[in-house]
Parts: sequence; C-alpha cells; structure tokens
Amino acid sequence: MEVKCPLCETPLQQTDSGARCETCKQDFRLEARCPDCHKPLEVLKACGAVDYFCQNGHGLISKKRVDFVPVAN
Repeated sequence: MEVKCPLCETPLQQTDSGARCETCKQDFRLEARCPDCHKPLEVLKACGAVDYFCQNGHGLISKKRVDFVPVAN
C-alpha cells in the first residue's frame, strides 16, 4: 500500500501512529475509507483480527480493498 502526501505527492512513511511525510515534515493519521462510496469505515477489532465495515450498505470490506487516506493531525 503506497499512500502519498496530500501536500506534495511524496510517498508517506508508515509510523506507529499513522504516516509521516519526510519532505513536508508533517504527520498524518490514516483514515480507512470504503472503496465504493469513499466514506469512513468502522474498524472492528477482535481476537487480534482487524476488519472494516461500511455502514452505507457495502457491508464488510476486505482490508486489501480499503482506501487509506491521509488526514492532517
């Protein structure tokens, strides 16, 4: 998964709390979005597994299909 900085389009470096742009020196949190409706997904965590659920009618979304969007902290 390659996520680019919304400011300069440089690939972001993943961190424990999200992502960081070394060019802009800015930190971002990564928000999971539905690939179909582009709205935020609900993150479901249980027994070490992480699943994503779209409350807008698209149901469970495979983590391979989730769009991660950088949002400024």
